[in-house]
Order: sequence, then C-alpha cells, then structure tokens
Amino acid sequence: MQVEQVNHDNKGYFKATEDNKEAGRMTYSWAGDSRIIIDHTEVNPDFKGKNVGKTILMEIVNFAREKNIKILPLCPFAKSVFDKVEEIRDVL
Repeated sequence: MQVEQVNHDNKGYFKATEDNKEAGRMTYSWAGDSRIIIDHTEVNPDFKGKNVGKTILMEIVNFAREKNIKILPLCPFAKSVFDKVEEIRDVL
C-alpha cells in the first residue's frame, strides 16, 4: 500500500492507494505553521479490515515528526488510534 500527501495552502490529505485504487484518505487543516488538525478519515469499503486508516495515520505521524509539528485529532478514528497507541503520542 502506498501513501501520498496532497497539500493545498491551509488544507490537505494523505491518500492510500493499492493496485491503482484509492483505499482511503485522511484530511487535515493547518492551524498556524506548527499544527495540523485531522478532521476526517474515509476508507473504501473494498479495503475494510486492512488497517488502511492506521497506515495513513502512521504516515501523518512520521510527517509530523519530520516537520516538528503537532497533531490535533478531531476525527474520532484518529483520536481512537492515539488513545490506543501510546508511542505516537509525542506528536500531540
């Protein structure tokens, strides 16, 4: 599964694809220069149970670490992963 980032000024998303099909995407908005707000996660029903959402979130966590920014997970799915996975909370 491949994950790519698409960023437009103050909004963007990370998109996962497999075999040229979109598996899912997680959208965000910038809050200033040092924080992004994850506001929505959508997974293609064909990819249900393949950890698409978590895969995308881990890419966003890596992005946040590289850019030294913080994440505010307003999306219920993203928040649930942060609640379960302690080792990624350094970006909160």
